[in-house]
Amino acid sequence: MHDSDKFHDECGVFGIYGHPEAPALTRLGLYALQHRGQESAGIATANADGLHLTRAMGQVSEAFDEKTLAALNGHSSIGHVRYSTAGDSRIVNAQPILIDCVHGEIALCHNGNLINAAELRSYLVGKGHIFQTSSDTEVVLHLYARSQAPTPEDAIVESVAQVRGAFSLAMLTEDHLIAVRDPHGFRPLVVGTLGDATVVCSETCALDLIGARYVRDVEPGEVLVVGKSGTRSYHPFAEAQPSHCVFEHVYFARPDSLVFGQSVNEVRTNLGRRLAREAPIDADVVVPVPDSGICAAVGFADESSLPMRMGLIRNHYVGRSFIAPQQEIRGFKVRVKLNPVRSIIEGKRVVLVDDSIVRGTTSRKIVGMIRAAGASEIHMRISCPPTVSPCYYGIDTPRRSELIGATHTVDEIRDFIKSDTLSYLSLEGLQAAVGARSGDYCTSCYTGEYPVAAPEDAEAYMQMALKLPDKR
Repeated sequence: MHDSDKFHDECGVFGIYGHPEAPALTRLGLYALQHRGQESAGIATANADGLHLTRAMGQVSEAFDEKTLAALNGHSSIGHVRYSTAGDSRIVNAQPILIDCVHGEIALCHNGNLINAAELRSYLVGKGHIFQTSSDTEVVLHLYARSQAPTPEDAIVESVAQVRGAFSLAMLTEDHLIAVRDPHGFRPLVVGTLGDATVVCSETCALDLIGARYVRDVEPGEVLVVGKSGTRSYHPFAEAQPSHCVFEHVYFARPDSLVFGQSVNEVRTNLGRRLAREAPIDADVVVPVPDSGICAAVGFADESSLPMRMGLIRNHYVGRSFIAPQQEIRGFKVRVKLNPVRSIIEGKRVVLVDDSIVRGTTSRKIVGMIRAAGASEIHMRISCPPTVSPCYYGIDTPRRSELIGATHTVDEIRDFIKSDTLSYLSLEGLQAAVGARSGDYCTSCYTGEYPVAAPEDAEAYMQMALKLPDKR
């Protein structure tokens, strides 16, 4: 099991239509989205010879060297960075996934999670379908391949109408780029332009990197088809209450992105301001846990009229702690990734600001490092409510029993992490920081109330999503 105080990232998607340097621009876009997944990366391209695919394990820089990139050419491309939330970490599960069927060639990449994938997979296997991966994404392609709809667009609509959960999809055929977002809009997906080319991607930071202009979000329940004749938009699904993932604002998305139409930086800073109002403390210095706690720490310090200092320095050349495969290595990587600055901390009453606590183990180590650096007091402040429920919509989270916020009181968590005080932002404070559209956000990880019904067999789902060994 993972020993991390962070939820695991989902995935990032990027697509561009109508540009002579589409593969190179796609690689750049994936660099910008690298924070959303570091297990594998892939690019599919379309040219006169059809679709071509390259995938590799590791980060973008490892997957696409100059030789590999030079072999890719085409006017349109889609790309994907992956952290597996369903299906284990193997090259066969890397995306995009490319098939050839009665509707022609199609490549697909997916950010999200399909909560009825196991049920659909069982049904399709019973109909004679042979699956090549353990990824839930492949289910969509099998549904697409068996569709008897008259056009590829109709077949896409028919296939995604049968799945439940979260999906922001980028698809590529020889002639079209297609973007699809689930009716609840769980995961982000935006549209931009670069000259005459159209771009779709998970976050606006990818548009910024390639010099593209942000136009709008792909709307919840929208199917966007881009081709030689222009762009067509369909809304084939029944309307549903928007349920944008609030954790995108708390942690996942880059602070320089617009997500769900809002500045991530501004929302996170507001989270810190609200936290300071709800849990004020007499202290000397505000220290963020980098990098995830920086924006909230800025807001907390500003609201509290306290100085913010970088009392913890992050080594950016070390991978995220939850990717380490062994317990002993994982513990070491927490220490190697973060190092306290004694001159800032020693003798000081420190407000330590972070975005979340999942299991508490990493927070405990960080508090211990701050204490060892000479802090006289440590006051932990968390810019979201306690996480009490697993996510079924594209975030790799533990079972409820492993979430410290679900099994312990705040005082018990404080005792475990060994801070002098501990306070979380309230749900009301979180909603206020998000703003007037707070009702459009999913907060199930804090409430246990799910906008789309949980899987029929939750244990089987967790078996798949957490890549646990089969105990049967």
